[in-house]
Amino acid sequence: MSIQLKDSGLLKTQAYIDGQWVAGDNGATFDVHNPATGELLATVASVGAAETKRAIEAAEKAMVAWQALPAKSRSDILERWYNLMLESQEDLAVLMTAEQGKPLFESRGEVGYGASFLKWFAEEGKRVYGDVLPSTADRRSIVIKQPVGVVAAITPWNFPNAMITRKVAPALAVGCAIVLKPAAETPLSALALAELGERAGLPAGLFSVLTSADAPAVGGEMTSNTTVKKVTFTGSTGVGKLLMKQCADTVKRTSMELGGNAPVIVFDDADLDKAVAGALVSKYRNSGQTCICANRILVQDGIYDAFVEKFTAAVNEFRIGNGLDDSTTHGPVITEKAVADIHAKVESAVAEGATVVTGGRVSDKGSHFYEPTVLTNVTDEMRLFKEEIFGPVAPIFKFSSEAEAISMANDTEFGLASYIYTNDLGRVWRVSEGVDYGMVGVNETAISSEVIPFGGVKESGQGREGSKYGLDDYLETKYICMGGL
Repeated sequence: MSIQLKDSGLLKTQAYIDGQWVAGDNGATFDVHNPATGELLATVASVGAAETKRAIEAAEKAMVAWQALPAKSRSDILERWYNLMLESQEDLAVLMTAEQGKPLFESRGEVGYGASFLKWFAEEGKRVYGDVLPSTADRRSIVIKQPVGVVAAITPWNFPNAMITRKVAPALAVGCAIVLKPAAETPLSALALAELGERAGLPAGLFSVLTSADAPAVGGEMTSNTTVKKVTFTGSTGVGKLLMKQCADTVKRTSMELGGNAPVIVFDDADLDKAVAGALVSKYRNSGQTCICANRILVQDGIYDAFVEKFTAAVNEFRIGNGLDDSTTHGPVITEKAVADIHAKVESAVAEGATVVTGGRVSDKGSHFYEPTVLTNVTDEMRLFKEEIFGPVAPIFKFSSEAEAISMANDTEFGLASYIYTNDLGRVWRVSEGVDYGMVGVNETAISSEVIPFGGVKESGQGREGSKYGLDDYLETKYICMGGL
């Protein structure tokens, strides 16, 4: 294995179930490759339904003592886990870049972001409050909050560290146990987190990591097992809908962070340089492979040409390559299939009249690389307008009026993130309230942090992650009536 870490103990290749590192029952494995080089990084255990069931049973047993602990005791363990993550930030970043491809500076940032959820919920877990309700003379009405139960989590490859801690931290903070299936493309980051959690003192069974190349087997057990009380998922809308259907038979709680089609709306009174810089970061971060990436850049006609010129000049300065190289600004796309899907969308747009200003083809760097691309003369009839691109392609649309911009922004079944650039205070309020999205960035596209409620509306999902609201999905509200007083 070619991954060089200061702490070699962080490189794990077995699943983590009930505090033990284990192989799959049938000895099955799958390979993990570096998408930038094609190099084999590791061969990892692949588990199925039987192992998933055992992890769920272990979680149920471990949760009995865990939820009985004072919140302060749970907080102390999460705090130690946070500190261990920061101490291992460079190793965790190297692991992430090797298996996912993003540049090392982005990976370092994600590790810090991921650790922040452990820190935040270590504190918020101590602030789960109840109520005493107005009552009659002979009774008292009390409301308390209790952990929802065993949680099953399924996380994506594009943020293989932070999308785990954003779910695990609130679940553990309030007294739940959690069973995790990470993406098959990026299991090493998840296993390293489990190792650090064990070192922090997390009791066996509370957090299991089920590495698997058989997602239907693991997911099927998670959604059908009556011990699991909640399923949380980050990924595509199609898979999210399937999981929700599967959870219906046992009426599980679900929280879903699904696909996006984020607009960046740039009005002619905006600070052009700030708008260009914000749109660039939003569009091309992680080579366009984020759910809140700018999917459609909508620019008012009076500044359209100037915006395209500045935006394209900046894109032409990008350097794609291996994320471990210091000169790289943008890494590979996760799979060759993903590259093919991106290129098909570009070709479809060009066939319908779009103009390629820069890029528009698979890079000569290799089959996992797609050139950062800018398209103009795009319309709302094209696939690029209606579908999530999930790659380094920026279609720049033109609009005339505020009403048209809002209408274009809302013309999608998705509603996760949106962004507005304007210096008109009245317009800020009108457009922020008028767009159907769970999150709105005004003159800013870097909107994510542990303190904000991350989530969408419409087919972009349900529930919120992070912030004080992020505890709600892991708690049940119980009413107690005390009579005969």
